[in-house]
Amino acid sequence: MKWREFCTSLWLQSSCQNDGRGLEMSFNHRLTELSQTCTRDLLCMMAEAGEPVLFTEVTVYSLLACVAQFAVGFAFAQKCGNKCSAVDRWVLVWLFYDAIVHFTLEGPFVYMSLVGNVATSDNLLAELWKEYGKADERWLYSDPTIVSLELLTVVLDGSLALLLIYAIIKDKHYRHFVQITLCVCELYGGWMTFCPDWLIGSPNLNTSSWLYLWVYLVFFNGIWVVVPGLLLWQSWRDLRRMHQYPKKKNR
Repeated sequence: MKWREFCTSLWLQSSCQNDGRGLEMSFNHRLTELSQTCTRDLLCMMAEAGEPVLFTEVTVYSLLACVAQFAVGFAFAQKCGNKCSAVDRWVLVWLFYDAIVHFTLEGPFVYMSLVGNVATSDNLLAELWKEYGKADERWLYSDPTIVSLELLTVVLDGSLALLLIYAIIKDKHYRHFVQITLCVCELYGGWMTFCPDWLIGSPNLNTSSWLYLWVYLVFFNGIWVVVPGLLLWQSWRDLRRMHQYPKKKNR
């Protein structure tokens, strides 16, 4: 019915207007009205059917915040790592992003969890964590395992990320020692975040929608498994090369 009314209205207006510009303005106006009406009707239909609306304003702002954090990390890496190799510049992108997330996102989570919990907090970052809490409600109510891991993550992993950034830029001898330590900590944190809940049947995980399962749970946690795994492989490869080079030199 909406499309029939829309087309009828356009035909009537076009028959009364000879000015092409006026027709274009009328068309755009009606198209905007139709878009707003259909969106409103769709949301009402979903609400009446009892289906939750996945993409709210908070959802969009949360995803944009993650993109912005990555963009800042990329900018810092290009500025500070201009003398590094192309591979190490990408490593720096990850490390800057990693540190930014630990300090600006997970740090406030730890604070909110120690003085209360995310569910009862009322601020911008709390809204972001409430959005993630739709996928894993342990983050809403100060779960002891999660808070303990995040304390370790913010203090230790964040500091190690900054130290590793310095070691890469200055080409320090302890670079791979720090890199391996950081990667093991990240992988341990990922395992301990989910394994306790898996063992009791995952009662706190919401996998009812693709957004919660594949974006919030799999993607945003999976990158802290894939990237540390790749960095461990890089360290192993570089250490092996450094170990083999002196032997070839002495022959």
